[in-house]
Amino acid sequence: MSASGGTKAIVAALGANLAIAVAKFVAFLFSGSSSMLAESVHSVADSGNQALLLVGGKKAKREATPEHPFGYGRERYIYAFLVSIVLFSVGGMFALYEGYEKIKHPHELEHWYWPVGVLVFAIIAEGFSFRTAIKESNTLRGGRSWKQFVRHAKAPELPVVLLEDLGALVGLVLALGGVGLALLTGDSVWDGIGTLCIGVLLILIALVLAAETKSLLLGESAGAEERQKIEAAVVDGDTVTRIIHMRTLHLGPEELLVAAKIAVQHDDTATEIAAAIDAAESRIREAVPIARVIYLEPDIYSEAEAAKGPDPEASPGGPTPHPADH
Repeated sequence: MSASGGTKAIVAALGANLAIAVAKFVAFLFSGSSSMLAESVHSVADSGNQALLLVGGKKAKREATPEHPFGYGRERYIYAFLVSIVLFSVGGMFALYEGYEKIKHPHELEHWYWPVGVLVFAIIAEGFSFRTAIKESNTLRGGRSWKQFVRHAKAPELPVVLLEDLGALVGLVLALGGVGLALLTGDSVWDGIGTLCIGVLLILIALVLAAETKSLLLGESAGAEERQKIEAAVVDGDTVTRIIHMRTLHLGPEELLVAAKIAVQHDDTATEIAAAIDAAESRIREAVPIARVIYLEPDIYSEAEAAKGPDPEASPGGPTPHPADH
């Protein structure tokens, strides 16, 4: 992900949400609408979320240390996961509580033009933020659908902002619907129902964000296209004849670890093998620039061993040998 593109979308969303939060809270004070209060808290939570994404992006740029030799790239995943928690707890659960209270203890809306005017303003402002996020995402999305982009993006910022802005726009429409029905029917229970719908929406978005960022935190491999480029770059057909097995892992959105066991000729000298490995690493970095940590282990390919299939105990995630076994 382009760091500048993600930052631009975050800053646009942060500015919009801060302005909207103030306007919504003023409208709540004048009208007493629970939908407006829920939307005020929603915007405050969104503003906090964008601040978290900016902090995570800054912390991820720290240099590697002996204690953290692979750097801090995953800080961006951690802060994106915190966003889902904030959205669920502060935004979603608060809206459910307010909706329940408004349905249980309804009271008439006052100065209805305040919430309606603010909601229209908020829809325009959120539309601007959403448009910026879509524009920045389109430069990276390629031919993928929006669902595929959110599911497979290795940089969390743009998918988070996209889902937040989409949720904000839908939430504003729900709030406007709740306030509108309360005014038309004279029954403020509709305002509470609209608030409950906002809470359910925020919780669903938070769960989607949590699931996606959890996958990134656990460690995802390179995409299929990147793996194909790496495989093509490793084999030179001369010294390196094939890849016996390979593992890739994102250390951060823009840093990839590549580890592979490669087959070399049985009569190659150590000097020839070392030169072939250096050349393969250069080809990998040229084909996939984010492949910054590369480990290539030479071996002699054996069809008999290959026919046995992969050894689960030698693979990442396999059983850990007991100390007594050594």
